[in-house]
Amino acid sequence: MKTFAAVLLLLSSTAFGSVNLSESNQQIKKNFVPETPVLGSDLMTPEILWSFGRVGTAQVSPDGRKVLYDVTWFNIPENKSYRDLYLVSAGGGKSIRITDTPEKESEAAWRPDGKKIGYISVASGEPQMWEINPDGTSPRQISKVKDGISGFKYSPDMKHIFYIETVKLDQDVHDKFPDLPLANARLYDDLLYRHWDTWSDGTYQHIFVATYSETGLADHLDLQKGERYDSPLKPNGGSEQIAWSADGKSLAYTCKKKSAKEYALSTNSDIYIYNLENRTTKNLTEGMMGYDQNPTFSPDGKKIAWESMERDGYEADKQRLFISDLSTGKKEDYSLGFDQNAQNLVWSADSKTVWFISDIHATDEIFKLDLASKKISRITDGIHNYQSAALAGDKLVASKVSMSQPAELYLVDPLTGSDKPITAVNKGILDQLTIGKVESRWITTTDNKRMLSWIIYPPHFDPKKKYPALLFCEGGPQSTVSQFWSYRWNFQMMAANNYIIIAPNRRGLPGFGQEWNEQISGDYGGQNMKDYLTAIDTLAAEPYVDKNKLGAVGASYGGYSVYYLAGIHQGRFKAFISHSGIFNLEAMYSTTEEMWFVNWDNGGSYWDAKNAVAQNTYKNFSPHKLVQNWDTPMLVIHGERDYRIPYTQGMGAFNSARLKNIPAELLLFPEENHWILQAQNGILWQRVFFEWLNRWLK
Repeated sequence: MKTFAAVLLLLSSTAFGSVNLSESNQQIKKNFVPETPVLGSDLMTPEILWSFGRVGTAQVSPDGRKVLYDVTWFNIPENKSYRDLYLVSAGGGKSIRITDTPEKESEAAWRPDGKKIGYISVASGEPQMWEINPDGTSPRQISKVKDGISGFKYSPDMKHIFYIETVKLDQDVHDKFPDLPLANARLYDDLLYRHWDTWSDGTYQHIFVATYSETGLADHLDLQKGERYDSPLKPNGGSEQIAWSADGKSLAYTCKKKSAKEYALSTNSDIYIYNLENRTTKNLTEGMMGYDQNPTFSPDGKKIAWESMERDGYEADKQRLFISDLSTGKKEDYSLGFDQNAQNLVWSADSKTVWFISDIHATDEIFKLDLASKKISRITDGIHNYQSAALAGDKLVASKVSMSQPAELYLVDPLTGSDKPITAVNKGILDQLTIGKVESRWITTTDNKRMLSWIIYPPHFDPKKKYPALLFCEGGPQSTVSQFWSYRWNFQMMAANNYIIIAPNRRGLPGFGQEWNEQISGDYGGQNMKDYLTAIDTLAAEPYVDKNKLGAVGASYGGYSVYYLAGIHQGRFKAFISHSGIFNLEAMYSTTEEMWFVNWDNGGSYWDAKNAVAQNTYKNFSPHKLVQNWDTPMLVIHGERDYRIPYTQGMGAFNSARLKNIPAELLLFPEENHWILQAQNGILWQRVFFEWLNRWLK
């Protein structure tokens, strides 16, 4: 039998799930699409986890009959990813691969007439817009923008496209001191000088509009000329934050028109509408103080919907569904009384309905808003997460994941909520694996409330045996423990290593009402820590759990939770793992980048002596003040390009543990940020993770 590593090196013209390469591309195979490996075991390994194909967001053809999507594969020996474009019938069937290149096509979109597919490729050396026929023939470069573009969309009338370009507006040290070309330094005089994983370099993302034809682009217009603002918003905003009007004469875009310290202190982004005919810009959401983003025009051109938060400085506020009548200017919150978030808005063809995704009791489901009655109703129900939806005739094409399966595309009937798969990219691997059982359990908390927790069992669980168990601590802090599939915090990976996992939706998580979600702000080390301990105590009481072999693991706020639990757990745990955790709240406040986050969650600055909430946070909830109680082995992991929670936080925790002679390890990734994105780093992460747990819990 071939080894798994050898199988990964094989190239094949067939991807998982009965995929045929279009005839036009069969002669030249340049990409990496692995054969389905023959596994030597039915248990997940890090190498298997990183061999899954990652299915991108669906783009439905204008006639609603075909679905365009991409699949990303990782070549582990090369430590490199590849991505190609595929087509499948909206009703399911064989997928056809329409690109076969080493360039990793992205941002794929149907031209409004359905005769071409646009995408971004670096085949010319820079990221540019290209087009291809739906059968995969005749690729042609459309844009030739200096230094390339990062996103685009066709106007509905096909007369224009918008694209995103990076423009330089500020001087750096070499501009100011041209006689020192070898100087290596950065010079700043205000915030926000670094963000997420990137240092400010004087450039900004701007939206450009150009006239479009199949031969190229012309008449390029910078909608934000001279403005020192980004659209889309950094670091994670994309083309979803920009929308064409139905007549193609206007663009709505998301922008936070603030700079430096003001930007770092505020979440107040707005929706702007640019009129191409008179070249004027109007602020649609002026006076609305929180995040306003992701606009989408109704097909009849009469309305515009967007996602809106009410309060400035609170990034985890309720995501409301706002709609404005474009003729009257009236704006209305259609989710008033709906105690959940509304995201990924999709209009019906007749403009009478808006579908959206919302988290409810730790699953992400599809909901429907009927504009006439203003009634919101739930469409789907199951143990899964829908990540996105797109209109396909009278159905929806949606991406769905769970703790037991990576993303695939499904056809959803909005009348019944039933779905059927239309892709099966990873079926070949999944059919060879035994997946651990996932169950939900409601637990009574110390303040007599009900908390939903997920329990994940080993694949060959035997209730007569005793197993070590892990408490999973969620990050965010306001990020739901829903039915997500992760390539780092993967519950099936943990279960395959013979651990039982409990993942509680403790205080401070969405999906259980705004009161539950908001409780954690200003109370980092309070009720939610009691929720954690209640969860692990409940699991430890089961006869199949070895209460002397318990561990706690988590990242970001989950990493903070691990550090904090290390000081209060009273002997419950025998091993800890913290990834990108907050260790010292005062140092975190002084070195993070988005100041609205720490201001809201901590209650303010540590030097504000008159602020009772802030003073309580820094006095009682900073893990570094509990180090005197630490006595348990700890693995600390951090990315050196993590500017949200700087890696010195991890160093502080590791150094403290070792100075107390507590067994500890420090795993640093110089090129990773808050996540782990590279294949071999991801596999290394998993190996070190389980070596540490096995050492202390087995």
